[in-house]
Amino acid sequence: MTDETLEKLKYPIGHFECPENISEESIKNWISVLEEFPNRLEKLVSGLNDDQLDTVYRPGGWTIRQVVHHISDSHHHSYTRFKWALTEDTPVIKAYFEDRWAELVDSKSAPIEMSLHHIKAIHFKLVYLLRTLSIADLNKSFIHPETNSEVKLNYQISNYAWHSNHHYAHIENTINRKRL
Repeated sequence: MTDETLEKLKYPIGHFECPENISEESIKNWISVLEEFPNRLEKLVSGLNDDQLDTVYRPGGWTIRQVVHHISDSHHHSYTRFKWALTEDTPVIKAYFEDRWAELVDSKSAPIEMSLHHIKAIHFKLVYLLRTLSIADLNKSFIHPETNSEVKLNYQISNYAWHSNHHYAHIENTINRKRL
């Protein structure tokens, strides 16, 4: 497998890029992505059996099952980060080892329905919250300890809309490529 092919499997929609100037229209579009994502994901993976769910999306990568559970974990963290940034003055958030979390039993072998339900719930709460935010709220931020960088909430919305589409493409491409 070439490096180019592996890169396309890792980043099927490309690397994350946030526009420098974030418009209100962009924010609305990203929130719509977050609102629609749980149902799109559920429809995509419904009907996959355990063998199909345990198919890796790329060499050395996670299984479809692990990706679904990762989305649940990651988006839960994101929701918490929004809440911290809205209620504290530029807090330093807690990072986590997503690769280690993906190796835990609830990611490697648990039914995906628990994470699909969680994704629906957390996105419902997140979208409700995001639609109430003012421009001043959207400019609040947190510090990510891995990069020691300040992350504004308007950027975080873009990042998680991309993250949703990024992992959706991992699963969709695997289903199509492997004919699952």
